Amino acid sequence: MINWGIIGCGDVTEKKSGPAFNKVPGSSLLAVMRRDAEKAADYARRHGIANWYSEAAALMEHEGINAVYIATPPDSHAAYAIEALARGFNVYVEKPVTRNAAEARRIAEAVKNHPNQKLTVAHYRRALPMFLKVKELLDSKIVGDVRTVQIRMWQSRKPALIADTAVNWRLQPEVSGGGYFHDLAPHQLDLMLFYFGEPVRYHGFSLNQSGATPADDHVCGEILFKNNIVVNGSWCFNVAENQTTDTCEIIGTKGKIIFPFFGNFISYKTDEEEQTLNFTHPQHIQQPMIEKIVAYFSGYGANPCSIEEAIVLMDIMDAFTSH
Repeated sequence: MINWGIIGCGDVTEKKSGPAFNKVPGSSLLAVMRRDAEKAADYARRHGIANWYSEAAALMEHEGINAVYIATPPDSHAAYAIEALARGFNVYVEKPVTRNAAEARRIAEAVKNHPNQKLTVAHYRRALPMFLKVKELLDSKIVGDVRTVQIRMWQSRKPALIADTAVNWRLQPEVSGGGYFHDLAPHQLDLMLFYFGEPVRYHGFSLNQSGATPADDHVCGEILFKNNIVVNGSWCFNVAENQTTDTCEIIGTKGKIIFPFFGNFISYKTDEEEQTLNFTHPQHIQQPMIEKIVAYFSGYGANPCSIEEAIVLMDIMDAFTSH
C-alpha cells in the first residue's frame, strides 16, 4: 500500500490531484500539511482526511506514511524533496520541479544518493488520453514526417487558466522561478520532449514588456530535436482578452495536427481526411498519472517522468528565459 502525505495542500490539490490518492487502488492519503494551520485543518475536514499538520517535518514523522506529494510553490520543492528522500520516502513533486535546472540537479543527486527511493515529477499530461492520442497519431505518421511545431500561448495579464489565489506567487520570480511561463510552459514543453525525444539545441529570450509585475511576461524560444524536428514557441501574457490563444500546430509532410494544451480536442487534416476528436478529461486530472506512480512506487511499473527528464525541461526553460 502506498500511504501518502501531502506537503502543501493548496489549490492544485483541491480537485486536480488530492482526492485521487484515495481513489487509486493500492493508494491511501493519510495526512496533509499546510503552513497555515487553520487552512490545513479545513482541507482535512472537507476531504475526510484524518490527520493534518502545519509543519512538513511533523507530517514526515506520521506513522505509516511511505510517500509524499510535494505541492508547494517551486521555491521549496528541492529542500522538501531532498529531505523526504533522506527520510526514506518515495516522492511525487509538482511541476515545475524547481525554479531552475541547478536546483533540479540537486534533487537528481539526492535520488542518486538514495537508490532505494523513487521520485516522479508531475508532468501528468503524459498520462491523459487526449495527449496519448496525439502521440498515437504521430507514431502512426498520419501527418507524415513532422517538420515544424508552432506553440502559441497568448493570454491577458490575468489568465483564466491560472488559479485565482489571494497571493499570486506565480508572479514572484524568487518563488516561482519566473512568471506565468514557469507555471504553464512546463506542461507544453514536457509534451514536446515526450513526443519528439532528445533535443540537441535550444535558445530563446524573455522580457518584461508591460512592467506590470516583477516577472517577465513575454518569452520566445525554439528547439531543434535530434530527429531534425523544429519547435517554435511564443508565450505572451500581456495581450487583449479578444486575442488570447492556446494552440499547438504540428505540421508534417502529409498534413497537420492542432490541439490546445489546456483544452479538450484534437483536429487533424491530411489530403485524405479531416477530423476533430473531442475528449472529456478525468474529474481529477492527475489521477491517470497517480495510477502510474502508484504502480512505479509499488515495483510493477516504469517511472512515468524521471528527474533526469525534468532537468532537460528546466535546461530549456532556463535557456528561454535568459535575457
